[in-house]
Amino acid sequence: MLQDNIWKTAMSSRVNRDAITAFDMAFIIGQKSYEGYEYYDFFEQVFERLKGPPFWSNLTSEQEVSPYSAYLHDAVLLYTMGLKEVIKDGMDPHNGQMLLQKLKNKNDIRFYGASGLVHFDEDGERNLDYSVYDLQHVEGTMKFVPVLHFDSHTKSVRPTSMFKSVVWPKGRPPSDKPRCGFNNELCEWMTNDIALLALLVAFPLMGMLAVSCIGLLVLQKLRLQTRLDDSSWWLINYSDITIIRESQGLRGLSLSNTASHNGSSSSQSNFSSNSYGLKDKTGKENIYTTIGLYQGSQVAIKYIKNPGTRNFQKPSIIQEFKEMKEMKHENLVQFFGVCIEPPNVCLVMQYCRKGSLKDVLSDSDVEMDRIFKLSFAYDIVNGMDFIHKSNLKFHGNLKPSTCLVDSRLQIKLSGFGLNEFKYGTRNQINLAENSNYGDMYWMAPELLRKVGGQVTGTPKGDVYSFAIILWEIMYNFKSGPYQDINLEPKEIIMHLRTPFQGEPLRPLLNDQLCEENINFLLRACWSENPDHRPPFGSIRRRLKDTCPDSHANILDNMVEKLEKYANHLEEVVEDRTNQLIVEKTRTEKLLSSMLPKYIADQLMAGKSVEPQSYSVVTIFFSDIVGFTSMCAVSSALEVVSFLNDLYSLFDDIIRMYDVYKVETIGDAYMVASGVPIANGNKHAIEISTMALHFLHSIKVFKIRHMPAESLAIRIGIHSGPVVAGVVGTSMPRYCLFGDTVNMASRMESNSSPLKIHISQCTAEILLQAGSFELEERGEIEIKGKGSHKTYWLLNKQGFNPPVGAHGAPQTDGQKLPPEIPGMAEGPKKTTHKGLTKAYIMDTSMTKVQI
Repeated sequence: MLQDNIWKTAMSSRVNRDAITAFDMAFIIGQKSYEGYEYYDFFEQVFERLKGPPFWSNLTSEQEVSPYSAYLHDAVLLYTMGLKEVIKDGMDPHNGQMLLQKLKNKNDIRFYGASGLVHFDEDGERNLDYSVYDLQHVEGTMKFVPVLHFDSHTKSVRPTSMFKSVVWPKGRPPSDKPRCGFNNELCEWMTNDIALLALLVAFPLMGMLAVSCIGLLVLQKLRLQTRLDDSSWWLINYSDITIIRESQGLRGLSLSNTASHNGSSSSQSNFSSNSYGLKDKTGKENIYTTIGLYQGSQVAIKYIKNPGTRNFQKPSIIQEFKEMKEMKHENLVQFFGVCIEPPNVCLVMQYCRKGSLKDVLSDSDVEMDRIFKLSFAYDIVNGMDFIHKSNLKFHGNLKPSTCLVDSRLQIKLSGFGLNEFKYGTRNQINLAENSNYGDMYWMAPELLRKVGGQVTGTPKGDVYSFAIILWEIMYNFKSGPYQDINLEPKEIIMHLRTPFQGEPLRPLLNDQLCEENINFLLRACWSENPDHRPPFGSIRRRLKDTCPDSHANILDNMVEKLEKYANHLEEVVEDRTNQLIVEKTRTEKLLSSMLPKYIADQLMAGKSVEPQSYSVVTIFFSDIVGFTSMCAVSSALEVVSFLNDLYSLFDDIIRMYDVYKVETIGDAYMVASGVPIANGNKHAIEISTMALHFLHSIKVFKIRHMPAESLAIRIGIHSGPVVAGVVGTSMPRYCLFGDTVNMASRMESNSSPLKIHISQCTAEILLQAGSFELEERGEIEIKGKGSHKTYWLLNKQGFNPPVGAHGAPQTDGQKLPPEIPGMAEGPKKTTHKGLTKAYIMDTSMTKVQI
């Protein structure tokens, strides 16, 4: 679409946030895209034809075809329709002004083209359907989507399903009228001198009031700043917490002091493990921490064992609390504060109902599919990237037990920060005394080698820890990363901290169990050289390339899929509705071609059509001279093709006149005028003019399988009363009954080749109208009707239809061959070889039948 081209052109030179912000604040108004049933592959066909002669285009795909080709197509189609109207009215088709005037005055021209609905207003201007497009994030890409549709026919604006996704600057669409009006008329409150005087008096009072308000605001701000700077903002009264459930077993997971005989690393592991547990096989939920309610939120209470005489007012510890207060992210556990009232010294953190990632991985009843695994991995990357860009710079204790899972199945990281508060000034690893080696599987080798020294963490070490967690997630390991290696935990840790010349010890990889690009990412993240490990920003991009849907958590993915499905259903319904409208239009068009439009409209409206009598109408019959002989020397397919060419020519001609084709019976062609809508005495004039047009066209008509032979027809016309009505239900037909039908048929059978035989009644109407040239034939005997005076219709003054129009081939003039079998003058034989045509006659009511 054009709006996408604008977006891509602007972004092709430099991708930056400023350009995205600029386009995000803009709407594009463009023509509504149209993909009708007839033109669903329009650009594909244009592309295929451009590749051939005479164009030999070098385009590589149909997307490169110019959208203006649709308008060019519709312009040519419109020109053709206008030219047809000019020819119909006998005007000069080479006069462009006449053609333009005809199109301007023809307000009922209306069709669906390649560019959509083509119709015009009273000034001859085309009405266009427009759409308002908004830049939105759809299926992982930024693209312009329609949010509003303007229908030029109904003059209405209809929102689309994407309108709900529009992000407004102030949360709502802007008003259509400025606050002060377009000419500032709503803000002009000073209208006279009295108001001006009042303003001068009020200014000093307003100034004093403003100074007082500013002073109060400054004082309030100072008080607020003092309160924020108060070092006790992080304190929480234990009485403000409502205990919901106590932990099972010991009272929480305790934090040992720095003098603990287990060492700081053990203390760190115990404290940061926030495993709340899932439901066991009996359906009972295991709770491993105390759950409370604080300020309307469920919180996890982490009790500190043996806090001693620790100084909680120390500036460095207060700074740690401030840093934790600022760590607010959807993938981080929220820090509420600390209680220091013995014996209830504890941390108050956000509660995650589903436990930790360790609980999810160790649960034998939980089987995660690919989207679950990548969503968990992306959540961890998201949280770690935020930590690395914050003042903390690193996590330092990333493992499955510190990756908590909330009720929305979203990972929230815990166990970071507060290093001095938790471990004091010493944070050492003593491998000789540490018996829980399994908790050290996720620590980077370069950190394990700092035995007896201070260990906190590094950004590169966090990447290594993430790699081990990602391996556990993708390989669905439930018992740790080294379960398939036949070594004790202590031996594994010793292997990890001892550098080898060959490949270092890592979990086993298998390209059949995991994707190759994920294994490649794992190798890069747990590289022995920390400098070779990618940052989390790069890891995020690689994960997104692996699975574009992994950027959202599980429930968001499910909701997004449901929204896409609903939007797809709306598009399908709209598409099916458009197809139904197209098919309905085709059905109505087909029904209108089988029945008069007036009658078809009544039938489609569910109304019954009652038979109606007409005092006088004119009926036309034509017959092909020598048709029996032609059938004898021609194949059935050649006869059908010939009749199709001839009747298509006749059908094009009758569209120019106020007539209705009743039916075709073999080689007979029956037309009536004055039914179903009466037209005064014009019925005889319309039929007679049409008959003259038939003769002009038949003289230059060529038979495809007999190009050397010429064609001749007999024509008979009669005027009189009839009764008309719809007969049948499965295949309804509009039929005419009465002796007038019989008489018109007799006029045709007693006619001569290339002559128009009319009755006395029709001749009288034409003589009253004038401009018609008639020749009296005299009294002739009509079978079953007695002797009647009839006439030949020769010509009409000023009537000169274009030769070769309506599909008739242009020739230099052909003469009727002297000898064609069966073309002798006289009444037509009613029986032919293989074809029988019978006229059932009745003096009161008659229907023409085969």
